[in-house]
Amino acid sequence: MFRILPYFGGDPRTVAEIVNGIMNGKTNNVGVITLATGGATTTTITDRRIGPDSILLLTPVTAAANADAVPYGAFQDSTDQTAANTTTAYSITFDTTDFSNGVTLSNSSRLNVANAGIYNIQFSIQFKNTTNDSQDVDVWFRKNGTNIDKSNSRFGLAPRRSAGDPHHSIAALNFFVDLAASDYVEIMWRPSDTGVSIEHYTTSTTPTRPAVPSVIATLSYMNTSSTANVYVSARGKGTATLTHFANSTADKTFGYVIVG
Repeated sequence: MFRILPYFGGDPRTVAEIVNGIMNGKTNNVGVITLATGGATTTTITDRRIGPDSILLLTPVTAAANADAVPYGAFQDSTDQTAANTTTAYSITFDTTDFSNGVTLSNSSRLNVANAGIYNIQFSIQFKNTTNDSQDVDVWFRKNGTNIDKSNSRFGLAPRRSAGDPHHSIAALNFFVDLAASDYVEIMWRPSDTGVSIEHYTTSTTPTRPAVPSVIATLSYMNTSSTANVYVSARGKGTATLTHFANSTADKTFGYVIVG
């Protein structure tokens, strides 16, 4: 803890040292706190400098805390995906995680979030139609296994051009979804004919071109920082309570600045 002056003042050297320290950023109103674990949703700060009207500003200072600062995930699939019939809802699956920070993949189709908030989910799906007729594909979202109301989109596919030349089309959009900690979201699809599939393509030559994933999806946090999910819910003389997501990760340490 940085030194303070006595109420009756101090000698010139002490005053100069403290003032110079303040000018160099050594103010006496900072500390660190590590979130309680075991699924805890609150953590208590004990600091005699806190008062009933104090404002506490938080910032992550460890890798574990920073991992929750701006959650995001990017995923893709390098396989073909087909529908056995037109009366079943199929979940779109992924086999590759490109980036993951607080957003993880499970069961091949579930995009899980560690922190609550508004998330933007975006997808790009490579559809193929091998039939001689125009076809439709519905694509929508589920949260925790339940359809999200009014989240469906219907994409139209033209007929194939010839027996060996199917029609190709990209379906893409973004959608905002409100997720609680530990929720997951899935992308669902249903074609009007089983001749419609989700197709991947390997690398091409002349010129050299990258492979085409069958699906690309991203899920990103919409707030500037999920530190908003760690907030001061109560203050008193020498104490403050942080309310946060259910935490089971060690070393989630935040620095704080006390104002007032």
